[in-house]
Amino acid sequence: MGARPDFTDDDLLDAYSETVASTVEKVQDAVVYIAAHKAGRRGPQSGAGSGFLFTPDGYLLTNSHVVHGATSLEVVRPDGTRSDAQLVGEDPETDLAVLRVGASRSLSHAELGDSSRLRVGQVAIAIGNPLGFNHTVTSGIVSALGRSLPSSAGRMIDNVIQTDAALNPGNSGGPLLDTRGRAIGVNTAIIPGAQAICFAVAVNSAKWVVQQLFAHGRVRRAYIGLSGSTVPMSRRVARFLEVEQDTGVRVSQVQPGSPAGVAGLKVDDLIVGIDGAPVRTVDDLQRLLDESRIGKLCVLRILRGAQPLYLNVTPVESRRA
Repeated sequence: MGARPDFTDDDLLDAYSETVASTVEKVQDAVVYIAAHKAGRRGPQSGAGSGFLFTPDGYLLTNSHVVHGATSLEVVRPDGTRSDAQLVGEDPETDLAVLRVGASRSLSHAELGDSSRLRVGQVAIAIGNPLGFNHTVTSGIVSALGRSLPSSAGRMIDNVIQTDAALNPGNSGGPLLDTRGRAIGVNTAIIPGAQAICFAVAVNSAKWVVQQLFAHGRVRRAYIGLSGSTVPMSRRVARFLEVEQDTGVRVSQVQPGSPAGVAGLKVDDLIVGIDGAPVRTVDDLQRLLDESRIGKLCVLRILRGAQPLYLNVTPVESRRA
């Protein structure tokens, strides 16, 4: 067996730099500047943000708060090409929106990754248009997973990615990428005054929203009135519950008077199933609470402390605009 080569700090830095640069080169043409023109009491107003193409025929993802209420939308691609854009649909409850621009040819686009496979500490790269500085690149790591963040609609956005890749106003709607150039999140928020605490909506949540918007032009969501996060579950607890899963959804908030509140769900309850289907993650719960369950009695399987319980809950349709 040959001697293991020694790597210097410069070698490692060069490898990191090459990884980031290669990722940017792969995806940069898919990231766009979005100008949102709105009618205001004091005359026309304009807002701006970022977005990224995720199909070759002109569909792109951005934030709902970037485009909400706009009377017209314009997209500027990296080569300076300007195009009018149409709103396919938006979901303020996850702060996501889908636009489409006309395409006479196949457009460069970003592949959507799998946020369920993310690991804390892995490299994360952001591209966007902060403060008018077009196509700015920042990099960092995935700082935490499973965060909750309030949306402009008032609902908590669950399963949010925290990153220290620097974001500023104007980054909203741009992609958070892994080192293979796959979108793992949609950059959405910062905490003013904080250092390197930034957030992105997980791409698996975005995929579900995209499917709903394509099908209905809006998200039909069965609402039960809770916020939660994906948490690990010990083997002992899994054996006790006789389930084959190592995670569940820990309830962090229950809205008073909501179906979940009426059913008796409490903060810190661990949801592990609904109608016999396993609930391993927040994405599972969101996916299972689709339009087919609106108005129908559902059975939540939970663990409260050391006590397994079944709670009957009847979801209603979310009426938020």
